[in-house]
Amino acid sequence: MDPKANTLPSQADQKLQQEFNQWAAAGRGDEMEDHHSDITDQTLALMDLQPADRILDLGCGTGWASRRMARVATKGEIVGLDVADEMLRRAEQASPAFKNIRYVWGSAEKIPAADNAFTKVLSVESFYYHADQGKALDELHRVIAPGGKIFILINLYKDNHYSLRWVAELKVAVQALSEAEYIALLKRHGFSGVEAHRIPDRSPTPETYSGKWFKNAEELRDFKRIGALLLIATKD
Repeated sequence: MDPKANTLPSQADQKLQQEFNQWAAAGRGDEMEDHHSDITDQTLALMDLQPADRILDLGCGTGWASRRMARVATKGEIVGLDVADEMLRRAEQASPAFKNIRYVWGSAEKIPAADNAFTKVLSVESFYYHADQGKALDELHRVIAPGGKIFILINLYKDNHYSLRWVAELKVAVQALSEAEYIALLKRHGFSGVEAHRIPDRSPTPETYSGKWFKNAEELRDFKRIGALLLIATKD
């Protein structure tokens, strides 16, 4: 996990590393499991995980999705990749029982893995943080084996207008594309069989909302109804 063991991060990745190390220290990495549990479980069901799968968890955070996949891919390997070393430290602390998980420090724009290394890739709520999404897709295309699939799950995209409220509030830059723009982007970077699904969040909504992102509980319910965007694509 030592950044010196890999290519030094770009300026954009350095900002992500600093911000998400702070998130980890504040316990916000652990909160992601609660916030995204239902939409992630629906995605895992669509991934058709197999015991021998070799899976990259891109932007793994504290490793909660890695651990869910590791319970199925018992004969394979899960590689959790993140640019925030404090997230990875916490992921390792939470994963001593899993011998089929390996956490690695690195950037989506220069993934420390061999060509054709993975049968599947999962990215939960991180893809919009990548400064150069095209370069990240080129790397995913390189590291995934022919016939392998990528699964990109994001709550922040143009077609869910509520999510755009986050753009100005976040301390790091994000990319806010539409479903149609993402489909075109995946195709331009060599992926085929591109699919887009809406994944509604079925988790319970409190009767009274007291947070800052929505005016009331009805807005939160509508946000969940519109759902996250799941992009699925194949490398031929």
